[in-house]
Amino acid sequence: MDIYNFGKELIVKAGQFVETRMTKEFKVDSKSNPNDLVTDVDKETEQFLYTEIQEKFPDHRIIGEEGHGESITDTKGVIWIVDPIDGTLNFVHQGENFAISIGVFIDGEPYCGLIYDCMKRDLYHAKYQQGAFLNDQPLAHAKNEPLSKSLIATNPKRILREETKDSFFNIMAASRSVRSYGSAALEFAMLAKGQIAALLFIKLHPWDYTGGQIITGELGYKTTDIHGNALPLLGTTSVISGNPEIHSDILEFFKNDKTLHTFHDDFHNL
Repeated sequence: MDIYNFGKELIVKAGQFVETRMTKEFKVDSKSNPNDLVTDVDKETEQFLYTEIQEKFPDHRIIGEEGHGESITDTKGVIWIVDPIDGTLNFVHQGENFAISIGVFIDGEPYCGLIYDCMKRDLYHAKYQQGAFLNDQPLAHAKNEPLSKSLIATNPKRILREETKDSFFNIMAASRSVRSYGSAALEFAMLAKGQIAALLFIKLHPWDYTGGQIITGELGYKTTDIHGNALPLLGTTSVISGNPEIHSDILEFFKNDKTLHTFHDDFHNL
């Protein structure tokens, strides 16, 4: 079985594990701040994924939100970038609106992307240059819609800083409206389905975006940081993703915002 088909089976198995595990008691802790939650289920699901991948492909490397691959400093070989539960706040408070996200890269180049909406049992998946799918159905190519006629998604708490708010607020004002769903992976899934036309984040990790970036890239969506640069596989970054017209329009808002650029580059150690 190739990596892609193994990945599709694996992410669904991991989703089944989450569904079963969440019916039992689990512990909730915080990480970098009181709102950055992690549960036993996050950790156990990442370990489940790690063990399954290592048993099938012992030479592959895994980077996970909950600690696997922290010492990895290069992108050689096959790397799985895994978020066992993207949307942990939703998982804890709502019991839904969370997803498992996986991006697979070979020597730094995209191979496949997978997002599994656990509670809807929907699998979004794509193999590089072979199209993108929701379960077995092909997803439609991106449509160019102007910002003024589009819904966009962002995390409002992240953009309330003095250094970031001006450009982001101007973009939100120019859009039809703004949504926040609490899971970058599911927001990429919504982008892939055409339910939103763009998403904007001042800070994401590779496990938040790599799966979604590969899937939406197959549909003609463009994803960069606020400078228009390609996203890294290691370290944090800003993320701007949307149809080509909106993506270009959004970058224009950022173009001359020197305060934001300075904050951004310092924040991400660029």
